[in-house]
Amino acid sequence: MRCLSLATFGFAIALAAPAARAEFRLCNQSFDVLNIALGQPHDDDFRSEGWWRVAPNQCATLIRGDLPARYLYVFATDVFGKEALSGSVPLCVAPKRFRIEGNANCLLRGYLDARFVEIDTGTAKDWTLNIATRP
Repeated sequence: MRCLSLATFGFAIALAAPAARAEFRLCNQSFDVLNIALGQPHDDDFRSEGWWRVAPNQCATLIRGDLPARYLYVFATDVFGKEALSGSVPLCVAPKRFRIEGNANCLLRGYLDARFVEIDTGTAKDWTLNIATRP
């Protein structure tokens, strides 16, 4: 199993690539319910979509089947809208369930601008992202 850890915004993230199944999963090992948005390359641009609600000690499958790209992007908020996981890659989100094509001019198109964490899955066909409260 491949693992990498990093910490951000009060959460520790462990990245792992299990060999058993082909999918992208996110496991919430924090004490908060998280709302998750996922970004990925699509055609010559990006697509962002969300929200997956993941309770503490639960997992959600965000992509079923082989990973479509080496780099995937994740953004998370708690149920109060406070950022729980963010990075430096700008993508669009919306307050309610969404699927947005493109990452330019989010505000002008009526969306919100969010900063996603880039996940480098290497050559893995599947990946599990664990989000845990930092000790």
